[in-house]
Amino acid sequence: MAYRPTAVDTVPDLSTLTLGVEEEYLLLDPDSGRNLPVADQVLAALHGPARDQSRQEFRHSMVEMVTPVCADLTELRAHLVALRRSAAEAATAAGARLVAVGATPVAEPHRTVPDEPRYHAMSRRYGPVAHDPAVCGCHVHVGLPDRELAVQVCNHLRVWLPVVQAITTNSPLHDGYDTGHASWRSMQLERWPSIGPTPYFDSAADYDRTVDQLIAAGIMLDAAMVYWYARPSSTYPTVEVRVGDVCAEVDDAVLVAALVRSLVATLADDVRAGVTAPNVRDCLVAAAHWRAAHDGLDGELIDLRAGGTRPAWALVDELMAVIAPALLRHGDLGYVLAQLARLRRDGTGATRQRQVLERAGDLRVVLDDLISRTAAG
Repeated sequence: MAYRPTAVDTVPDLSTLTLGVEEEYLLLDPDSGRNLPVADQVLAALHGPARDQSRQEFRHSMVEMVTPVCADLTELRAHLVALRRSAAEAATAAGARLVAVGATPVAEPHRTVPDEPRYHAMSRRYGPVAHDPAVCGCHVHVGLPDRELAVQVCNHLRVWLPVVQAITTNSPLHDGYDTGHASWRSMQLERWPSIGPTPYFDSAADYDRTVDQLIAAGIMLDAAMVYWYARPSSTYPTVEVRVGDVCAEVDDAVLVAALVRSLVATLADDVRAGVTAPNVRDCLVAAAHWRAAHDGLDGELIDLRAGGTRPAWALVDELMAVIAPALLRHGDLGYVLAQLARLRRDGTGATRQRQVLERAGDLRVVLDDLISRTAAG
């Protein structure tokens, strides 16, 4: 059923969870739209907090910016705006434009990896897969230091993450054309053996044992290569959700972070209450993610709890019904309702790109629109 608010937002209480966001961006040539290998220059031009919160990525045409740990959405949004603007200024100084888009829209002529031992090891192990055109994601971290609880929350997340993925879709274009998918990034990433839906685990020990077996089998170089859509972070005491495209607009990213935090909070309460996660077959979970990547919010999604397909927005409404108490507790309800109304009116990032392309008939206009949206606050 659809959630209908019965109260205004309240001040967050002491049971709220912290959150943080990692965003990856492309560096594009302002004339051709092709990826530019100028990440080193961009990172070197950053200063102050932006430099400390930047990361080198797997492509010379990418940069990653990481927010600090945040307590509320206002703080998170301010950090994202500041980081995007700093990175956009540095990109312009390097002759490029910073673009929040999920997949390479035109082409990437320069596909070598940065000169780091780990990246060279990945290149040797995975071959051409490691040299696909760049893709950019948005990773949301929610503070949950109990690792056993984090693994169980990931089990519960499996049935909801396709809905989150559909909300973030922002990569319909590849090689200069519409791919027919709302998230082409998701299709590219399926070539990697350690990326995909999170398996169902009985315990943290089961999780660790499985990861060790995958490393021994050569599927992963190490535990840091667990790239499942949700995982206990290998670096922080968090649940990390990494299913989504990087969002074109800051408010899209903050919306996703708010939904993920309240979803994690709700499911953690379920685990503590003894609620068992539905153990859906892996092939059905994978099918639900494929449908989310293909349709976004403009078509239908697979309902992994009831079976069958349903209108995407019906499942968004059901997600809201489930997490509304946690959104209220975190003080996020009003913001989330407003942003979902905007998304329902204007469409996802993928929908907006297609609308601009249809109106203008020129891919350069789409890229100009993305450039503008990326750094707007």
